[in-house]
Amino acid sequence: MKNTALLRDPKQRKLLFSAGLSWLFDAMDVGIISFIVAALAVEWNLAAQQIGLLTALNSIGMAVGAAVAGSLADRYGRRSILIWTLLIFSAASGLSALATSFAVLCVLRFVTGFGLGGELPVASTLVSESVPAHERGRAVVLLESFWAGGWIVAALIAYFVIPHYGWRTAFIIGALPALYALYLRRAIQDSPRYIGQRSRKLSFMERAASVWSPKHRRSTVTLWIVWFTVVFSYYGMFLWLPTVMVMKGFELVKSFQYVLIMTLAQLPGYFTAAYFIETLGRKFVLVAYLLLTAASAAWFGSAETEGMLMAAGICLSFFNLGAWGGLYAYTPELYPTSVRSTGVGLASSFGRIGGIIGPFLVGILLARGLPMTFIFMVFFVSIVIGALVVLFLGKETKGTDPDQDTDVRMA
Repeated sequence: MKNTALLRDPKQRKLLFSAGLSWLFDAMDVGIISFIVAALAVEWNLAAQQIGLLTALNSIGMAVGAAVAGSLADRYGRRSILIWTLLIFSAASGLSALATSFAVLCVLRFVTGFGLGGELPVASTLVSESVPAHERGRAVVLLESFWAGGWIVAALIAYFVIPHYGWRTAFIIGALPALYALYLRRAIQDSPRYIGQRSRKLSFMERAASVWSPKHRRSTVTLWIVWFTVVFSYYGMFLWLPTVMVMKGFELVKSFQYVLIMTLAQLPGYFTAAYFIETLGRKFVLVAYLLLTAASAAWFGSAETEGMLMAAGICLSFFNLGAWGGLYAYTPELYPTSVRSTGVGLASSFGRIGGIIGPFLVGILLARGLPMTFIFMVFFVSIVIGALVVLFLGKETKGTDPDQDTDVRMA
């Protein structure tokens, strides 16, 4: 009988945990800003459109960082780019504590976003390339599960630190991952697939041309659409979640407490997705979890009572983050090693455009007095579109090896 234990190789387990902690720190920083803007809205008297602008600038930085870091990782290796992106977002997060104006904070959040967006596609590519094919999807989903850990840490910081020590202290805590980067220098190595490449490294234009070549074009179109819809809805909903709870009548500390409870639901969402992704396939996880996310979004937007809000928020976290795990597992499997990080980075970068529009759009719609029910129906429609695109255009990648069938010819 086949041994189904995950990552029996200690080196692979160490890589998953080491990369996972960097992922956790990334999520912690993204999560912290969602809580900090709720506090800043009170302290700096920020309008809804200013909150939307601040979160949008963070996503603009993530879009640029994903494209740049993804390309550099195919050229200079996954490990070195992972470490540099970690250092960039940690330093910028720490400097955000010194911001004396809204404009300065916006600039620093852009730089932070650059590092954050750059790290994610590189880390997922590194793990995907470093484990056997029959464990690959599950390993990447488990890597993504560290995201929930980061949001839980962010929620704990918001609940215990921000009300007593202020938002600047939260930003200082966000600088601590810079110390972890020193450990990563010795703890991880580049993936065997990347190191084992015998061909010359392609230029960025050659890699971009391959991603959009006839062989990969359908996959690229599918990924760009689903990444856009998922990121648009996720950042539009979750970066506003603490603020939305306040707008629904809960005090700031109480809203932080509720968001912490909702965040805990992300972990079982990841773990169930990790199980199903190797038993029922990538497409099943993505389509099913996205459709259930859409239903949860419509429910949350129309919920009025405390119990309904909590139940809908828990379901929203559970299914949305399970879908994220499936997306990160699915994306690297559609491209060969020579262009994989570029393909993942470009898809992630295009998705981040949705992350720019989502939070900013919420600010605009709220400023115009539109009800929360309407706003969350916008996200409902977006997520359903993403699910249908995967269902009808996506191909199943479970057990496949894109390196055995590639159109890239190198001198």
